[in-house]
Amino acid sequence: MCNVKIFGAGSIGNHLAHASRSLGWNVTICDVDQAALDRTKQTIYPTRYGKWDEAIKLSLVKNAPQGGFDLVVVGTPPDSHLPLALAALEEKPKAILVEKPLCPPNLDQAQKLHNMVTESGTLAFVGYDHVVGKAAQETLQAGRQLSTIETIDVEFREHWGGIFAAHPWLQGPQDSYLGFWKRGGGASGEHSHAINLWQFLSGGLGKGRITEVSATLDYVQTDMVEYDTQNLRLDISQGSTASIGKPEGVIPNSAPFRKRVPMILSGNYSISRA
Repeated sequence: MCNVKIFGAGSIGNHLAHASRSLGWNVTICDVDQAALDRTKQTIYPTRYGKWDEAIKLSLVKNAPQGGFDLVVVGTPPDSHLPLALAALEEKPKAILVEKPLCPPNLDQAQKLHNMVTESGTLAFVGYDHVVGKAAQETLQAGRQLSTIETIDVEFREHWGGIFAAHPWLQGPQDSYLGFWKRGGGASGEHSHAINLWQFLSGGLGKGRITEVSATLDYVQTDMVEYDTQNLRLDISQGSTASIGKPEGVIPNSAPFRKRVPMILSGNYSISRA
């Protein structure tokens, strides 16, 4: 029986708790906010999965059990990820899973975490789940059947209105890290899935590593939020180019909420995920 401790009683904490329980694992969810734990039990979990699972243990972080966990999940806002991950390593679990992005852009304590993971023997994962999905795997396999790939273009075109519709306890980006790029939100943080998908496709198709990056960034600051939008152009060691587009909160509400991951190939042939 696998024992799992999850930091964070928000959306991803509930998703991963349910996934763990579906595998028959023991789950403890921890949060610094009692209201968040109450919301998990009374609203989020039963609304999403039919009913509350009484086998799940809830605990304030200050009272949370220490040690004896096979997997520790960090599903809190990005600016708290690294301190929690470092503390989790001290419990000596078999693995830790830190949700994306791993940390804010300042990278504070990122090298320390890398060093500790290397020395500890604990497996460490970051929650970029799109690359393990069926669409990404099939796109990669299809690309391997083609002789020449000129460009890999990854675009995340998703208005964050869809995110807040699924998180009704948030009134908007100002209520969470999502509206603040320095905390790990904005396009560079929330839509860093795009960079991960590009790396997955480039590596899987043998296109090499990044040799040069050029970018166009736009920072939006109001009295409530400070977020970014960006487009990246990458040159890679095998001579190809790539582009990554990541808008955040700038597409009109009437636009379809969808993500596209097209590979533009020679002969104008393309494969896309809608």
